[in-house]
Amino acid sequence: MKRILIIFSAIAVMSACKQQEDKTIITRSDIKLESDVMTPEALWAMGHIGSYAVSPDQKHLAYQVSYYSVEQNRSHTVLYLQDIAEGAEPHLLTTHSESESDPVWLADNELAFASEGEVWTMNIRGRVLKAKGRQQLTKTNGEVEGFLFSPDQKKIILIKQVPFHDIIAERPADLPKSTGRVVNDLMYRHWDHYVESIPHPFVLDLETGEEHDILEGQPYECPMEPFGGIEQLAWSPDSKFIAFTCRTKTGLDYSISTDSDIFLYNVESGNLDDTKNLCKGGIEFGVVPDEGLAYHTDNMLNPTKTLKEQAINKKSIDYNVGYDQNPKFSPDGKYVAWTSMERDGYEADRQRLCVYDLQNGTKQYITETFDSNVDDFVWASDSKTIYFLGVWHATENLYRTNLNGEVTQLSNYQADFGSLQLIDDTHLLLERHDYMHPADLYLCSVDGDAVADIQQITHENDHILSQIAAGTSEARWIKTTTGEDMHYWIVKPPHFDPNKKYPTLLFCEGGPQSPVSQFWSYRWNFMIMAAQGYVIIAPNRHGLPGFGLAWQEEISGDWTGQCMQDYLAAIDDAAENLPYVDRDRLAAVGASFGGFSVYYLAGHHDKRFKCFIAHDGAFNLEAMYTETEENWFSNWEYDDAYWNKDQTARAHKTYENSPHRFVDQWDTPILCIHGEKDYRINATQGMSAFNAARMRGIEAQLLIFPDENHWVLKPQNGILWQRTYFQWLSRWLGV
Repeated sequence: MKRILIIFSAIAVMSACKQQEDKTIITRSDIKLESDVMTPEALWAMGHIGSYAVSPDQKHLAYQVSYYSVEQNRSHTVLYLQDIAEGAEPHLLTTHSESESDPVWLADNELAFASEGEVWTMNIRGRVLKAKGRQQLTKTNGEVEGFLFSPDQKKIILIKQVPFHDIIAERPADLPKSTGRVVNDLMYRHWDHYVESIPHPFVLDLETGEEHDILEGQPYECPMEPFGGIEQLAWSPDSKFIAFTCRTKTGLDYSISTDSDIFLYNVESGNLDDTKNLCKGGIEFGVVPDEGLAYHTDNMLNPTKTLKEQAINKKSIDYNVGYDQNPKFSPDGKYVAWTSMERDGYEADRQRLCVYDLQNGTKQYITETFDSNVDDFVWASDSKTIYFLGVWHATENLYRTNLNGEVTQLSNYQADFGSLQLIDDTHLLLERHDYMHPADLYLCSVDGDAVADIQQITHENDHILSQIAAGTSEARWIKTTTGEDMHYWIVKPPHFDPNKKYPTLLFCEGGPQSPVSQFWSYRWNFMIMAAQGYVIIAPNRHGLPGFGLAWQEEISGDWTGQCMQDYLAAIDDAAENLPYVDRDRLAAVGASFGGFSVYYLAGHHDKRFKCFIAHDGAFNLEAMYTETEENWFSNWEYDDAYWNKDQTARAHKTYENSPHRFVDQWDTPILCIHGEKDYRINATQGMSAFNAARMRGIEAQLLIFPDENHWVLKPQNGILWQRTYFQWLSRWLGV
């Protein structure tokens, strides 16, 4: 769940674009603000930069932007073309009523893209779309969810859904209007949907028109739900092989395991039996490893004594048993690299770079000296160097490694890079953002062991940002109760007056292992919070990446221990040592694990806070253990199942300290927010917390969204979320 609070605009686009009754084209907003205060309406008027690509001649940039209409309650995605030069103006490529996205260059003047569930191409001439230049390449009745051209452009991978009824029985033919579902195993729901179809990769031969399902007849996903996309597959440079990500498990086995693998598929044979598992010694697809290396379903009943011990004991075995995903071939075709986690059932394990030598079948891990996660990476043209992004000390910066595992940090900005693409040996294109700036694209020049220059290429929201007074952010380090150093961000309001007392928010992060770096969110947005007159204290407490694996793993099995002491240490330090923090007007806010933190602090804060806000938080851990769909999470984080009589001391502490057991100590107003399509942390958790507060006579509100999942994706719901959030804070903190 570590990525649970990160709002991917592409997912929002996919969700909103399903509602296309109104075909009015949504374009860049010309909003004029009445003051320099950021508002929810201004936030939703911003364009969201998504996928991007550089032309083969390295002169042009194609990128997508999604715009939102609050009135129509939907989004529309368009494509822009821009010279890769500082100060160049973007040119709108598309004016079609349907969204167009995911640009891919086929030649210097030919662009492929997705629209209406199909792949299209267009000719680029003088940055103007020719009248007859738009052609539909695929004809699948709108089934395409992702695509990837082979390097020789003779074939294309298409991601499409195939029916899947191994878990949920197919509806009887004579009862077409029945709504009941007969469920036979776990993983019948995932994230926000019932699983009655799964994604499969198809190879389409563009010359013959023949199409082949790589996983035909197999009950496995590729890419993996719910967040996987086309990045989970890759073509070899000679177009003869496809590396793909797959977890060969279903039902209960799937729900307790993060053991996905990278497979090598021979396109010429087209035979799945020829496909090799690169993570497990080159065994054939679908072959179960030796019994001594396999996990078994009954282990879920006692994960501490089986799953974790087995994971630890396998450290010396050349078998990857955690998440392995996102393969990329080296330019010379000799290697495949991918991100790899070591332990099964631990979705927040350190994500390393694994490199597989296709000639001798050996693997090596080349980021072992970087004690944090590799979040995205790209091969350099020499096939000996890899650039990657990783978080360290609360910022996401650029790094480089060679095949010998020698890691060099290339940048050190108070910002986050979100993705990267190679332009040439010394230039990269990166998406960058921070607390006061939404995503834009930057050209980065590398000289030796450092970034020599960085230039902003796109300026998507400058027309809105120029009307808004921005706050500021700065880092502060303090001692925790363990004597260790802890980092927290201080975000100050615009027009900050150091002589003034400000109401202050303690931000509780989700995950529970997601970094509090310089993220930009369209919900948990620090810029808009500061604009309303709040100081934000955002601790990088125990359990978060970027401070070493030992610090990150402190939280597993100890949700109410040191991490809660860290929260209180941060807000106490701010109240005692920052003269502008009003200790009489403090609130604690958070979502997911942050929502759990709020529910727990509500019973343990010793009257520090004047109000609380919990979004999609876990309230009753015993209930959540069997309610959540990805059971590996509860197994690892709680340390054991609640029904085991010989459960570990850490598991016993976890369940005994569940927030619902301390409602008798609640004494402070609380706002509970939840989405009813949230199958990760079910809406009953938020409802139960609200009901408990009201039954105790505590002032409370419940904001419930019948049509939202763990996130809030629809524009009008998003604005309602912001308004309710700030009205609640204003009511109790007097802003």
